Amino acid sequence: MSEQSSNSSSSDSGSGSTIAAIAESAAESGPDFDALRAACSARLNGSSSHLSGPSPGPEPGLGPRPFCPGTFDGWLCWPDTAAGTSAYELCPDFITGFDPTRYAHKECGSDGEWFKHPLNNKTWSNYTTCVNLDDLEWKHNVNLIYEVGYGISLLAILLSLAILGYFKTLKCARITLHMNLFASFAANNSLWLLWYLMVMPNTELLQDSPARCVALHINLHYFLLTNYSWMLCEGFYLHTVLVSAFISEKRLVKWLIAFGWGSPAVVIFVYSLARGLGGSAEQKIHCWMSPTDYDNILVVPVCISMFLNLLFLCNIVRVVLLKLNAPASIQGSCGPSRTVLQAFRATLLLVPLLGLQYIVTPFRPAPGHPWENTYEIISAFTASFQGLCVATLFCFFNGEVIAQVKRKWRMLCFSNRPRTNSYTATQVSFF
Repeated sequence: MSEQSSNSSSSDSGSGSTIAAIAESAAESGPDFDALRAACSARLNGSSSHLSGPSPGPEPGLGPRPFCPGTFDGWLCWPDTAAGTSAYELCPDFITGFDPTRYAHKECGSDGEWFKHPLNNKTWSNYTTCVNLDDLEWKHNVNLIYEVGYGISLLAILLSLAILGYFKTLKCARITLHMNLFASFAANNSLWLLWYLMVMPNTELLQDSPARCVALHINLHYFLLTNYSWMLCEGFYLHTVLVSAFISEKRLVKWLIAFGWGSPAVVIFVYSLARGLGGSAEQKIHCWMSPTDYDNILVVPVCISMFLNLLFLCNIVRVVLLKLNAPASIQGSCGPSRTVLQAFRATLLLVPLLGLQYIVTPFRPAPGHPWENTYEIISAFTASFQGLCVATLFCFFNGEVIAQVKRKWRMLCFSNRPRTNSYTATQVSFF
């Protein structure tokens, strides 16, 4: 083990700068396997000595001791290794799912030949130790929460859109905003399901990062931004209706539709342009899903949206409480009007809609922190099941929607009954 370490690190001063330059070029360009192969070749050629020397056998002078020559297996560079020992190298950091703090190993047989896998009889490096199986199972369970949550939310959102679109009597400015928000959630949930089911299991696709995969990343984050922009539109609409006495709701809805779909398009265009032109090759792997400083272009508008919604919510509560405590002469009745009470209820229901729970989740614990797993679970539930929460509160528990569904149900029940009333009327008129 110590002999292997000394050989892997020893090099002469003349080739040291060359090796460092090649290694730096490989790091900057991401998984450039030609550069990695060149760096490995320079490293092996710069070794000061091969594993040679007197035989460890009882009879001296039998010739050099056998060793496995250094090689590049496509991922890592393996140095010359003494027969009967193993070489250890840090796991590559460009392979999705590998822990770069763990070690892979390659066994050198007593005959000076690298170990060959019995199934295909080809030289084999053991990378199975690069995967933390417990952590892999944990991440699989978290991803399963996301998949189930997004799937259930998508079904709930689509059902809500069908209900709101079917009943024409529900058409109004508020319902129009709800339907746009639901459409945003439906698109976002669909793309997240596509990501978790089709892209995440395909490591080759993540490694190659083709244009279609990058396009999925851009569209996914566009609709994620539209979720927050439509949350802001909902908050601004309710705030404007409660605070402003005279306003054209039709014109307000048109401006909100333009803002809800247009403002995220501007942000995602700037993000795509900045990362596509200014990002390094390492920042463009894994279909752009790797965290970079360019993510701040997306984070800042989201934080602004949540902050404004918080201000809207506080002012809405203030206005509603003022109207509830107003004298009966001002309210025009002995108590608060039904409209004011409905607005107050809408304010309470607005809390999950405005996404205020996301104010806490950006404070992610450091890796290995005792609260890291708790954070992952909470984040998975709040992100994936929010569509279900919105659909439940603003459609399934909506009094107007429930009344329309009951009315339709009664009509269907009466239409299927025998027309006994008509028969009775005929008998009476006959006599």
